[in-house]
Amino acid sequence: MNHNHVHIEKHEVKGKNLVYSILLNLLITIAQIVGGIVSGSLALISDALHNFSDVLSLIFSLVAHKLSRRKASIDQTFGLKRAELIAAFVNAATLIIVAFILIYGAVERFFHPHEIQSNLVIWLAALGIAVNGLSVLLLKKDADHNLNMKSAYLHLLTDMMASVAVLVGGLLMKFYGWFWVDSVMTILIAIYLIAVGYDLLKKATKMLMLFTPEHIDIKEIVREVHKVSGAGKLHHIHVWHLNEEEIHLEAHLDCPKDFTLTQFDDILQRIELVLFEKFGINHITIQPEFKKEDPKDFIVQD
Repeated sequence: MNHNHVHIEKHEVKGKNLVYSILLNLLITIAQIVGGIVSGSLALISDALHNFSDVLSLIFSLVAHKLSRRKASIDQTFGLKRAELIAAFVNAATLIIVAFILIYGAVERFFHPHEIQSNLVIWLAALGIAVNGLSVLLLKKDADHNLNMKSAYLHLLTDMMASVAVLVGGLLMKFYGWFWVDSVMTILIAIYLIAVGYDLLKKATKMLMLFTPEHIDIKEIVREVHKVSGAGKLHHIHVWHLNEEEIHLEAHLDCPKDFTLTQFDDILQRIELVLFEKFGINHITIQPEFKKEDPKDFIVQD
């Protein structure tokens, strides 16, 4: 069994940006809950609940980020690198759950509207836009490189958009007296939460279930490996994400000759280069075989 890593330069995710975002969102959550109760605005309370779910998800993301940096040990040979995938999964699921709770409350309020103190709604919505906008800027760069950070970033981005919707609703209530707008804005916020939450949940689930990465075609991998001089039939293939930064491949290689270890290492190095350059696979384990009686299919059920 031959096993190798291809080392790649990794983006360094800054956990301190999460800490800043947690503090900012805790501030706006408290302000919006108090303001929502005083003003009687369901949209403002909905936005506050969403912000509170963000505080919890950001804390979870921070803990997962710290855990994922732990070194491997005898008991945890991969370390805790998949902790961030679990955090992304939970964060996405909470987005969807919160959305359905908001829809239920909004529908009920739609049929029983009452007067709302729009001035307070407007000012607190503006505060929410400023706070969440700053948090979004803090996490934007990390979100492009890390699914866990992206889940936290999406929570904050949807919060900012929710605050914009609440602000628009507050202005319509103030100038036109359309108090039913509060319920409509809440439902629109919830629908958006479901959309972004589902996409993130799907991605995290695929990684946790060890699905083949979406950009990788196993048949194309086989074709490229078979072009390498000295390589035989590649079969019994598994390709998966360990986390967002690492893609692993393990496979059997049916060698055409009884190669020496030195000769096989030379072939393996060329295969590793092809797999990394063409598919971004940076952790490769290949088992060499010579005249072994076993299934030769690309995919074999273990």
